[in-house]
Amino acid sequence: MLRATLDRLRRVRIPRWVWFALVFLVAGGTGLAVGAWRNLCANCPSIAQIYTYEPQQTSKIYARDSTLISEIGLERRTPVALASLPPHVPQAFIAIEDRRFYSHGGLDWKGIARAGMEALKTRSLSGAGGSTITQQLARNMFTERIGFEKRVVRKLREWQVALALEDAYSKDQIIEAYMNQIVYAHGWYGLQTASRNYFGKNAIDMNPAEAALLAAIANYPERYSPLNNPDAATNRRNLVLDLMAQEGYLTAAEAERWKEEPVPLERARNVTVQAPYFVEWVRKILDDRFGGKLYTAGLEVHTTLDLDMQAAARDAMEEGWARIEDRFGFAHSTYRDFSEENDTFNIVDIPYVQGMFVAADPATGHVRAMIGGRDYVHSKFNRATDAMRPAGSAFKPFVYAAALESGIPASEIIVDAPIVLEQPDGTLWKPRNYEEEFLGPITMRHAFRKSINTVAVRLGMTVGLESVAQMARHLGIRTEVEPYESTAIGAAEVIPLQMLEAYSAFATLGTRVRPFPILRVESADGELLWEPRPERTVVLDSLVARLTVSLMEDVASFPGGTGYNGIRGTAGLPGEVPAAGKTGTTDEGRDVWFLGFTPNLAAAVWFGMDLPEPIVPRASGGGLASPVWGEFMRRIYYGDLADPDAVGDAANGAGNGELHTALLSIPERWPIPDGLITRRVDGKTGLLASRWCSVQDAYDELYLPGTEPTQDCDSARFRRTSPRRNP
Repeated sequence: MLRATLDRLRRVRIPRWVWFALVFLVAGGTGLAVGAWRNLCANCPSIAQIYTYEPQQTSKIYARDSTLISEIGLERRTPVALASLPPHVPQAFIAIEDRRFYSHGGLDWKGIARAGMEALKTRSLSGAGGSTITQQLARNMFTERIGFEKRVVRKLREWQVALALEDAYSKDQIIEAYMNQIVYAHGWYGLQTASRNYFGKNAIDMNPAEAALLAAIANYPERYSPLNNPDAATNRRNLVLDLMAQEGYLTAAEAERWKEEPVPLERARNVTVQAPYFVEWVRKILDDRFGGKLYTAGLEVHTTLDLDMQAAARDAMEEGWARIEDRFGFAHSTYRDFSEENDTFNIVDIPYVQGMFVAADPATGHVRAMIGGRDYVHSKFNRATDAMRPAGSAFKPFVYAAALESGIPASEIIVDAPIVLEQPDGTLWKPRNYEEEFLGPITMRHAFRKSINTVAVRLGMTVGLESVAQMARHLGIRTEVEPYESTAIGAAEVIPLQMLEAYSAFATLGTRVRPFPILRVESADGELLWEPRPERTVVLDSLVARLTVSLMEDVASFPGGTGYNGIRGTAGLPGEVPAAGKTGTTDEGRDVWFLGFTPNLAAAVWFGMDLPEPIVPRASGGGLASPVWGEFMRRIYYGDLADPDAVGDAANGAGNGELHTALLSIPERWPIPDGLITRRVDGKTGLLASRWCSVQDAYDELYLPGTEPTQDCDSARFRRTSPRRNP
C-alpha cells in the first residue's frame, strides 16, 4: 500500500510556479537569516577594534626608591603577561570556567547544548550557562555594547564577538586578556590588582591555593569574595582545586594540601597607602596637567617621597599626639574614643586633636614626608597644603630678618616692657609675653631666643610693618599678610607648606625653592612626559640669611631657647647635629608650631583643633611641637633606636640600642660667609666685651660690616639702654 501511494505521488505533476515559489522561499529565508546575522551585531566591535583594544590602566605612584605606593584610575588595573605567570594560574581558570578552552573555536557546542536543555527544563535563560572564556572576555571588554542580560539577541551578539576574538587572537592572548579584564569586588580590576589586594603579592608569586581562589570568585566576585563571605569563598576555592586535580593539573595529594591554606579575611596590609595625603596632593597636581589621561593611560609617576622618612614622621607624630592626650587638663575627645564610637567618614571638623608634618630637602624642594592629618579615612583635608592657621611666634624670623637687613644688629638692646596701642575701632591692644613677665632692656638675640612678643612688635614698628610683610612674601608666604602691629607676632594666617618654603630659604642662606612632590612622569611605554625642575629664586642676601640662622640656632641649641628642651632634651637629638628653627604658639594655645632645619633637611610640625580652641592648658610650641621635630631628626641622623638613651653612644658606633641605618649623614654647620664680621660682645649691653664686664656675659656675635659696636661695655656698664637706638 505504501508503494502504491509513492507511485501515485511520483505521477503527480507539480506546477512550475510551485517550484519557483519553493526556491524563492528557501533562498529568501536563507538571505534573511544571513542578513539578520550580519546586522545582529552592527554596533559590536569590529575585528580591527578588537586588535587595537587597550584596557584602561591605573597610573602608578612610586616613592623615590621606586616602591609602588598607590594607583590612581577609574579602574584599578595592572595588566600582567601570561608568560610571566606560573602554569597553575591559568590552569585554575580553565578548570573552573572552560576545560575545553584550547579545543573549541570560541563556542563550546556541548556546553551550549547542555545549557539549552537546562533552559527548556526551567523555561528560563537566567540560569543557562555554557559561556566559554572567550565569551566571557567578550562580555568584559564590551559590556556597553552587548551587556550582561542573557536574552537571545544579546547571547547571539556575544557569540559573534567571541568568534571575532578567536579570529583575531591566539588562545594564549585570549586567556591573558581575560584574566586582566576580570572585574573583582571592592573596585579591583584584573588578576594583578586582585592578587596585591587579597594576598599582598604580585600575581607571578601566587601559589595554587591563591590562584584557585581568584579563579573561584571571578564569575561572582561579590558573592565569593573572602572579605565578604569567607566560608563560601573557601568552599568554591576547594572546588577549583578538586577540578584542577581532575584535569591533571595537580595531584590529589597536592589539592588536599592546598585546601589547608586559609583564605584572606582582610585586605593585605602592605598595599595600604602609606602616605595618603601626599598621594592625593600628587593626584591634584597631575590632574591639572594630564586631565583624564591620568586615570586611564597607566602613567608611571616617580615622586620624592622617602618611605623611611615617612615612617619616622608618622612615629614621631603618633608619640606627639599621645603626649598631648595624656597631658593633664586635656579635655577633648581622644582619637581612640572617637574611632570606637563613630564610623563616620570624611568629617568636616574633627573633634580630636589634629596635626600635620611635612619635611623637604631645602636645596631641591623635594618633599620627603607629609602627614596632612591624623586619619585620612576620617578626614581627607590636607592640613599641610591647605590649612590656614595663625603662625604665632613662628612668624618672628621674618621680622628679625627684616631688622637685620635694615642694619639693626643682633646685639641691639631693645626694651621688653608693656605696649598699649589704640586700634582703629577705639579698643586697646596689649600684647603679652608667654611667661607674662617683662625683662626690661635685652639684646635682640636674647629676645628671639626667649620669643619675647613685645620686642618683636617694637622691631616690626621700627623697620616698618610693610617691610616685614614684604620679607614674608619674598620668602614664600603667599597668603595675605597685612601690615598690622599684631602681624609681627604671627596674627596672619599662613599655610604650613609655605612656611616650610620660607624657612628653607634660611637653610640655603637665601635661595627659596618651591616644595614639590614629583620627580618625573613617564608613559606606560616608558616615554618621558614631564620632568619638573626645582623653582629656585634668590630672595635674601646670604649674609642676612646667615645672621638670621644664627638667631634660630639659639632656639634649638642654646640652653634656655624655647625649643631647646624639646629638641635636645626630650627628643635626645645630639648637639653635633646642627639645627635651627622657631617655636610658635597662638593665643590661648590654639595652635602650636615648630619649624626648623638642618643644612640638608627642613621640617614643620603643627598641632591644633580643626575648630580653633585651646588644645590643653599652657600649650606651647616648645612643649608639644618641638619634641616631635627632634624625635624625627634623631631617627633621620641616627637611625631607629630601640633604646633612645643610647643615641649618644650610637653616634660613636656603640650602645645597647639596635641601630638601623641612618637616612642622612650629619652635615657640617652652616659656613660663615665672607663679609660677616665677628666681635666678642657683652650680652648685657650689646657693646664690645672688656675686662670691666662679666666674663659670663661675653659671647661672639656676627655683624654686617658697619653695624658692629665700637664702644667697650665698661662705658655703659651702669646703663641698661641701647647704645645705638631705643625703639
